[in-house]
Amino acid sequence: MDESPPDRDVSVALVDYGLGNLRSATRGLERAGATVEITDDPEAFAAADGVVLPGVGAFREGMENAGPLREALTDHAEAGRPLFGICLGMQMLLTTSEEADHEGEGEVTGLDLISGTNVRFEVDRKVPHMGWNELEVEREHPLVKGVDGEYAYFVHSYYAEPDDADAVVATADYGVDFPAVVANEAGNVFGTQFHPEKSGETGLTILRNFVDYCAER
Repeated sequence: MDESPPDRDVSVALVDYGLGNLRSATRGLERAGATVEITDDPEAFAAADGVVLPGVGAFREGMENAGPLREALTDHAEAGRPLFGICLGMQMLLTTSEEADHEGEGEVTGLDLISGTNVRFEVDRKVPHMGWNELEVEREHPLVKGVDGEYAYFVHSYYAEPDDADAVVATADYGVDFPAVVANEAGNVFGTQFHPEKSGETGLTILRNFVDYCAER
């Protein structure tokens, strides 16, 4: 595959709230043709063509760290601008998670940009789900163009359970079909449970699709 970046100028704000895999995500987005700014400045979100919310770790810690940025992220999404959550960042787009309850920490409220909760795998398999898994595209969305049947890299113990089945864009199977890609009704807020920056050519396709979507907006 040609790895030369597309001929366009797309700016992406990569949210720095202390839990993201920023270096790998930056490299992946740059390979996809974006100019990346790692930032926790809401004004940078407003100036960017798209915002990426990465994440590695626990839901409670993620929401606590990102708490000061909640309003800016919500305003960005509600303005119809692209917001892309990765792994924990995707889970943070939902309303709640069982993770805090499971850890005895009580309920934690997510960004609530996609109504639903995150639930723990209850399967006769090793948890966390770690490794490569096949993507099955369930409906059209610009993010998943060209990746049906391809493999992506996952590391997670919880998965999204949106209230609206139409929020599920793609699934994978790990003893249960779970959402691998979700999006809101307007289509501008979306996330991947897998790490595109660790998913080889499949991930690069996803990131290029994101850059294309930002460019077209």
